[in-house]
Amino acid sequence: MTVDRIVLPARHSTLRVVPMPADLNQNGDVFGGWVMAQVDVAGAIPAMRRARGRVATVSVNSFLFKQPVSVGDIVSLYAEIVRVGKTSITVKVEVYAERNYSDPIIVKVTEAELTYVAIDMAGNKRALPPEKPSEME
Repeated sequence: MTVDRIVLPARHSTLRVVPMPADLNQNGDVFGGWVMAQVDVAGAIPAMRRARGRVATVSVNSFLFKQPVSVGDIVSLYAEIVRVGKTSITVKVEVYAERNYSDPIIVKVTEAELTYVAIDMAGNKRALPPEKPSEME
């Protein structure tokens, strides 16, 4: 199987993790649920920053597994806000795996879009605060 060689995006990753043997399914690949959990964490980070507080995941709008993740891969997750509503924030997350250390290769393994809602300390939905000038750039 030939794989197109790509490079990581030219921006900072939101999260970087390495799956361990305990994260493997019966086929020897990393559980899809493990990948989904990492995507949710990565997506929540820019959402929390924009909301300036707590958020809750309300929707997984799309989730595409393009390739399996293997134990030992360096998994880099990139998250960016794509839409902001009155109380909600939609985030796109792209996931890449760096593998094969003797002849390094980077592959895009997952892409997803999730929606978060800003919540108060009691867990109730709240309006997003106005954007700070630095967030608009």
